[in-house]
Amino acid sequence: MRRTGIVRGIGSAVLLAALLFIGARRCGRLPPLGAFLDPHRGVWSVAARAEPVGRQTAGLPGLAGSVEVVFDDRGVPHIFASTLEDAARALGYVVARDRLFQMEFRWRSMAGRLSELVGHDALGFDRRVRALGLAWSAQRDYAALDPHSPVARAIIAYAEGVNAWIDGLSASDVPLEYYLLGARPSPWEPVYSLYMVKLMGWDLSYGGTPDLRRLRLQAKVGAQAARALLPINAPIQQPIQPNGQAEPRFDLTPIPPPGEPDTAAQRWVQELELALGPVRDDAGSPPPRELASNNWAVAASRTAAGYALLAGDPHLELTLPAIWYEAHLVVPGVLDVYGVTIPSLPAVLIGFNRDLAWSFTNTGADVIDYYEEELDDFERPTRYRVDGAWRPLEGRLEVYYGRGGATLATDTLLSTHRGPLTRYRAASDPAGGVDRERALSMRWTLLDGGNGELVAFWNAARAASVAEWLEAMAPFAAPAQNGVVADRNGTIAIRSFGHYPLHADGDGREIRDGRRSTSDWIGFWPVARYPYARDPEQGYLASANQQPIDPRVDSTYLGADWPSPWRAMRINALLAADSSLTPEAMRRLQTDPGNARADFFLPFFLAAVERAASSGALDARAGEAARLLGSWDRRYTKENERAVLFEYAMSELVERTWDELLEERGDDRPPRRVFTPGSMVLASLLHQPGNPWWDDRRTADVVEDRDAILVASLGAALERARAEHGEPDEGGWRWERIRHANIYHLLGLRPLSALALPVQGGPGNLNPSSGSGRHGASWRMVVELGPELRAWSIYPGGQSGHPLSPRYRDRVEKWVAGELDPVLFPRTRSEVAPERVASVLELTPER
Repeated sequence: MRRTGIVRGIGSAVLLAALLFIGARRCGRLPPLGAFLDPHRGVWSVAARAEPVGRQTAGLPGLAGSVEVVFDDRGVPHIFASTLEDAARALGYVVARDRLFQMEFRWRSMAGRLSELVGHDALGFDRRVRALGLAWSAQRDYAALDPHSPVARAIIAYAEGVNAWIDGLSASDVPLEYYLLGARPSPWEPVYSLYMVKLMGWDLSYGGTPDLRRLRLQAKVGAQAARALLPINAPIQQPIQPNGQAEPRFDLTPIPPPGEPDTAAQRWVQELELALGPVRDDAGSPPPRELASNNWAVAASRTAAGYALLAGDPHLELTLPAIWYEAHLVVPGVLDVYGVTIPSLPAVLIGFNRDLAWSFTNTGADVIDYYEEELDDFERPTRYRVDGAWRPLEGRLEVYYGRGGATLATDTLLSTHRGPLTRYRAASDPAGGVDRERALSMRWTLLDGGNGELVAFWNAARAASVAEWLEAMAPFAAPAQNGVVADRNGTIAIRSFGHYPLHADGDGREIRDGRRSTSDWIGFWPVARYPYARDPEQGYLASANQQPIDPRVDSTYLGADWPSPWRAMRINALLAADSSLTPEAMRRLQTDPGNARADFFLPFFLAAVERAASSGALDARAGEAARLLGSWDRRYTKENERAVLFEYAMSELVERTWDELLEERGDDRPPRRVFTPGSMVLASLLHQPGNPWWDDRRTADVVEDRDAILVASLGAALERARAEHGEPDEGGWRWERIRHANIYHLLGLRPLSALALPVQGGPGNLNPSSGSGRHGASWRMVVELGPELRAWSIYPGGQSGHPLSPRYRDRVEKWVAGELDPVLFPRTRSEVAPERVASVLELTPER
């Protein structure tokens, strides 16, 4: 039996090596084949150490005492230490053991130093990242840390643990990706932990270039229409902070018709595209929103067992290795916390301790402003003018190196007191010559400085009540997050944490005059004013990225173009309908196939067909499509065969409604939309059947109304579904054959990825499935806060970052099925049953 297993393992390794050789060609040069295939020091040696077993010991410099790490049968390390620093040190050691390449890839991504690892192809990305100033900001934050503070000591201890693992690496310990790239792991620096905080903020709060998108819209259809299509307040209100209304409120207002193009906005679009060239992340109509997290808490009075319940599932980019690492840290009498950390950070970000549990969703507030600056000299500026006085610019030289240390490029980057500065030349007439020199700076809360995020996470893990947790999270600044929390006393609460800028004038959606100090932010919302609720009368709280606070409660500008609240509407409806919730019910909700978006839009399609039929003007295709959809239960189960038709109808509806937003590109490429209004705006328009926006201006001989567009969209959707997937009942329309999750390896290597995974859910579901399938629930957790806390969890991947390890993707199948694993949460080492122990690592002080 054993010999057969070994032979099978060798066969798998041979196959994997062959696949990797093919798959890695697009990632740059492979190392010399002799070194790559060396049986003792090459890729083969990795297979021998992919999954540690038994009991191991290692010396770790800096430890105050011995640390025992028990890896359970899910690969989760339970770290039993005598001091907080030792716990952080051990965490750094075991995370590096399991995720070293991921850690290096992430810090290099944030620092703009990928070129040193993968070569010249990454230079453009590196220059863009450095222009944003994220690593520069992290370095300033680290320099400002009191080295004796608890957070600084934890960061330093964590780095010592990582470097202890790196220093002791044997050939069999080096992750596979380093062999593919012909590289060796680099030493870890404490500041890299702060890089990860900035990377997290970049992912969650750099919402592209919203000012540029608004100006593109205004340039196309005028300011009045642009304001309506990109509203400050959500037309459908079901806010995070309960507003006392049992049902969503529809604040539907007339949408003005398309206006004349705004020539001033057109000039600003041209200039901003030049100015933001290095940091833009959109090139026209933005992609659909794919960050779609959920969390909710239920009071004890509405649960079957009489204990508060909490659920959380943050939705992020799906990768292998997974973005999260599950861990349990125990320091007797000081710390006992379980949850997920991001490899690079010495803290649990989402999880629970013996007394409470918490989770987050993204707030999506507007935390970036742009300022037009006046410089003393455009070519070689050293100063900028504010209130008539010159101020010095801060400059830094950025050098970019390639593999082997060759210099690839250098940049001199400048900053004002607001943030990074970009210089550009713009033509006053698009057809004329260059005659205007402009400079634009960016203010972003993520670059403001401070270490409130790590301080908050570090202290929140030791909170013993909701009140203590809320106080611990108060310093959190960026990216703004909706934190939900519940404790064993039955208390539940939610607060939208973060720095929300206050302006002396306006709301920050305009390009501001940098020559006046009155254009600067005058501060931030006080914590007491943050959107917040505690123990509401309804008995539950939920967030799903919707607008946090009803503008009738507080109309102060917080952001604009909020995600549609379809998920929030569904969560609130399900929680309101069940006054005896269980952990199992909470688990089912996380992948609930019901869809408030389909519930809203489908009746409009069907009613339009009915009216067309009664007038004798019904297209046969639309009638058949309506018949097929009329029997659909509007549930996005994997086996359903109608969701594809509805999604095609919605796509056709968007295409036919917003034709006025198309612009030619002056080449052979098809026109593109300058902006795609959100589905809430489209929902508003459905209540305006004669609005000029319904007319498809590409059909010169007819003026369409709402019903004509709805009927035409249904007919075209049926035609497309048949062309792409065959007849309705032949199996080709099954959702599981059409919509998938795709979890790619960090380097995009398909053999190391988990692709075409059938999932339950679609646009607007609690488990939304993005078009690319590359975003989804990165972690699912349910916690019952009884006398003995119980928890269940899963994430798409596995604890190990080594592709040859059985822990690399062992959780994917359960994640796809919506299942959760019961969590092992021992107080002491002796509480871990022998059959649950996979391996043990004893770390001892090394003097």
